[in-house]
Amino acid sequence: MNVVTLSGGVGGARFVRGVCDVVAPRDVTVVGNVGDDLEVLGMHVSPDLDSILYALADLSDEQRGWGRADESWQALGTVAALGGETWFLLGDRDLGLHLVRTQALHDGEPLSAITARIARKLGVDAVLLPATDDRLRTWISTASGEITFQEWFVARQHRDEVDGLRFEGAADAAPAPGVLAALAAADLILLAPSNPYVSVAPILAVEEIRAAVAARTVPCVAVSPLIGGRAVKGPADRMLARLAGGTSPRHVARCYEGLIDALVVDESDAHDLGGLGDVRPIVARTLMRDADARRRLAEAALGRVLT
Repeated sequence: MNVVTLSGGVGGARFVRGVCDVVAPRDVTVVGNVGDDLEVLGMHVSPDLDSILYALADLSDEQRGWGRADESWQALGTVAALGGETWFLLGDRDLGLHLVRTQALHDGEPLSAITARIARKLGVDAVLLPATDDRLRTWISTASGEITFQEWFVARQHRDEVDGLRFEGAADAAPAPGVLAALAAADLILLAPSNPYVSVAPILAVEEIRAAVAARTVPCVAVSPLIGGRAVKGPADRMLARLAGGTSPRHVARCYEGLIDALVVDESDAHDLGGLGDVRPIVARTLMRDADARRRLAEAALGRVLT
């Protein structure tokens, strides 16, 4: 069974790990968001791709919830002492990946090839692809003006209410090599429990990817990132309330109108399933506290094909 998952960072990465516990990793393709990518201290950083990579390689820091386990911060301490830029935290182990990626990009290698090579080096059997090799960046519209995603999310700790989003470069972006072929060969397409606006929407902003999902002949199942109408972490609930008018399952489903056949929702939202139309609700426990919980959620999302 071939499974393709569209995923953002931390929550999506945990879900992808669960999928690979249920399905043979070699049969799983993950299409990762690159709208969050940025340049820090001259290095190209791909936060969502790296979160997925670390999760699949069993290198994630489960305590902190992001980055690599057993991290140290000596380099960043030196940067701070020298008056350099420290708002975006980069650990020493993490820096090694960014240095390799940046040099390869400078040498003309596409992001997809670099990501595949690094994944192999780290023993990852699943296929990890960026949505596009082209430059695509998420911009956030706020009352204070338009700012980059990372400035809004990290530097300003997503305090600003969001009035709209823009995906710079999306109109001209082509899917990375392998993305369309994976979608065409999929037996099931999954949308991870990532923020629909800033994690999944940048992937779907690549027109050929959205068109391929819309034209699917296999089921497409999304997993809601909300539990009891609230985000486990991050601003997804605030964004849905402001931009979609609410935080019920139907509001999540409307973010994917015409693209999904089913929506996995938490048991705490089972009382509010009206307005889903043709989208079938799948009720499950969606909080991924540990490996068993990740696996159960993946099984719930995969159930339509597994059975």
